[in-house]
Amino acid sequence: MVGGYMEDVLEGLDSDQRSMMSELCILVDDDDNPIGGASKKDCHHSEGALHRAFSVLLFDADDRLLVQKRASTKITFPSIWANTCCSHPLMISDGSGPESEEPIRSAAVRKMEQELGISSEISEKWNFKQVGRFKYSSRWDFEWIEREIDHVLMVRGDADINLNLNEVEAFEWLSLDEIRNMVMQRGRWSEEIVAPWFKAIVNAYLPEGVSVDEAMNSESNEILQFGRMSLNPSGSKQILSQISEHREHAEKHIMKGLSKIRQPRLHAAMSHLFTGGGKRLRAMLPVLVGEAVGKGHEGHYVLGACIEIIHNFTLVHDDIMDQDPVRRGLKAVHVEFDDSTAINAGDAMLALSFEMLADSNHIDDDQLRLLVKNIGEMVRRVAEGQQEDFEFESRDVVSEGDYLAMIEGKTSAMFQMCAKTGAIISGAGEEMVAIMSEWGLMLGLCFQIMDDVIDLRSDTETLGKTSGSDISSGKRTLIAIHALSSGTEMANFKAAFGNEDASEDMISKAIMDLEESGSLEYAWKKALDYHEAAHQALDKINPSPSLEILRTITDFQLTRVR
Repeated sequence: MVGGYMEDVLEGLDSDQRSMMSELCILVDDDDNPIGGASKKDCHHSEGALHRAFSVLLFDADDRLLVQKRASTKITFPSIWANTCCSHPLMISDGSGPESEEPIRSAAVRKMEQELGISSEISEKWNFKQVGRFKYSSRWDFEWIEREIDHVLMVRGDADINLNLNEVEAFEWLSLDEIRNMVMQRGRWSEEIVAPWFKAIVNAYLPEGVSVDEAMNSESNEILQFGRMSLNPSGSKQILSQISEHREHAEKHIMKGLSKIRQPRLHAAMSHLFTGGGKRLRAMLPVLVGEAVGKGHEGHYVLGACIEIIHNFTLVHDDIMDQDPVRRGLKAVHVEFDDSTAINAGDAMLALSFEMLADSNHIDDDQLRLLVKNIGEMVRRVAEGQQEDFEFESRDVVSEGDYLAMIEGKTSAMFQMCAKTGAIISGAGEEMVAIMSEWGLMLGLCFQIMDDVIDLRSDTETLGKTSGSDISSGKRTLIAIHALSSGTEMANFKAAFGNEDASEDMISKAIMDLEESGSLEYAWKKALDYHEAAHQALDKINPSPSLEILRTITDFQLTRVR
């Protein structure tokens, strides 16, 4: 962590809560196998350690769920709303032998009595149903984190509630409709903080249209993967809207640069994709990074505009090579105009970007050489990655390693250089530049794999390009590589893969094969790994509102399909 460190992280905190930090939690591996014990403090402080947890959802006879607001004295996640009870089974010993793992049900009975005053004599008679497990992490602040495999228990029961105010500040019984308002943070819940694990539980195990009885009877041993979850992901749209000013500022530099083109048809072709919208994420990244690690200034907008124009140049050429007819809901440039004009427009966009950098009065001459070197390297790596991608289609075997190396150039290099160059011209030191370079690389890898997943889980209107086109064009995505090497039959997928005449029905059946074989889920989990790695890079930066924007952008890659 770049910044201060508390010698005694528990000093000055509530004495009862401090004493519980010495309890031994159960350490587990990624498959939930116990591998030892560690104190509650060690499991939750700094980077934490993966451990076992449970979450109880107690329903009454009217299908109302008991929810609680955690006490302000809690060390981790104080004063937030959550499910009935969430805690940890412990390593226990009767004194006559080695420690063993406390059963989940026993731990739930123990903690419901300790937190809510529900007598164990009553709850012992209840029929707890374990409906599933999920793995996640969520950071409270730079000191404390949750890293858990959470066992979800649902149960019906009636009992008097007698709060332990050191643990629970308030409670309510809520209908399913109100629960969904709560996790979506609508109405009276809009200003409250709701536990990210509770939101995940409702979305995964009690989604819209599923009754309490149906949820309780759908038990599963699968460990769902949720990755790093933000404390307030519902604020993502708000944060993204807050940075719209950056987008508009970068957009002005893009339009100013394009205005240099005097030839009407060439100007129209170069401007075409910009009229189709787009988030302009690459245009904003340099200034957002600059504000997080140094000082943001006008030069960041020029830099972002240049990289965004280069990005669009790669899209124009990419669509020609792949013969994709649609981009951002518009006809691709080579379709709207012609192949020759599209190629010429792409070439001009690349040249224009470097001209804009050299013309800018907001970038120091000593930094310009570094920018040209790094952006030139970026374009070279993108071209190499694109060529590899193109050649994959004629190769008999493409490995996962081949694919990851390809997207590291074709996609990740651009995110990496947005972050790296943004840090360079902000005045950040070498260590911070390296950290942001790593963040950008991991962000780009996550982005591309999620893009492959989205291509198969969204429709054409939502995508702004042809849905399932990766299948019919024979793209060697991570999903396809996993499917082709899985050894399973997948007749529908193989019939549509690389078949440019594949119908929508064939594509739909091919996608079903990929879902059932686990290939789509495999790619999703790989994206989660890179998502976590991106957050780990950000963990090394001092907390600030600007850092939270970078975290929101990191999470946005996953929430595109959640």
